[in-house]
Parts: sequence; structure tokens; C-alpha cells
Amino acid sequence: MLNDQFISENGKPDVIITDPPRAGMHEDVVEQIINASAGKVIYISCNPSTQARDIGLMSEYYKVTRIQPVDMFPHTHHVENVILLEKKAS
Repeated sequence: MLNDQFISENGKPDVIITDPPRAGMHEDVVEQIINASAGKVIYISCNPSTQARDIGLMSEYYKVTRIQPVDMFPHTHHVENVILLEKKAS
């Protein structure tokens, strides 16, 4: 679990990869990602609307640098969306 104890014992991560459920990330998870202050966050999602909501919550600290939709379920309307977020310069 990415929490203050984990970070104090292991250091801050360089990259965080997150693949939350369709409902997106809880605000506490978004806050913990921001507090971890990783240089990059890779956000994988099957629901672009919750992904956009969560990225909006992180937009003060991270910027979207790449977006890649991936059609993992041919012949359906479902698409996985992979977004690379990079920490903004302070």
C-alpha cells in the first residue's frame, strides 16, 4: 500500500502505475499519489470519464504528456485508455 509509512521505509517512487476499477480512484488515493510526488504516473482506465475526473484532481501537480487508447476488446465499444502524466516543474 502506498502510504506515508511505505514512503518513509522505501523512499518516494519514480513512477506510479494505477489501473483502478470502472468507478475510478477514491479521492484519498488521488491525494496519496500527489503526496508521493512521483515523477511520472501511468494511469490505465476502461472508463475515460472517471479517468478525466481523476486527472482533473491531479492537474495542479501533473500534466498529461501522452495518451494511447488500446482496443483490447474487439467488436465492442470498450477501449482501455493509457495516459502518461508527468510532474509539473515547481
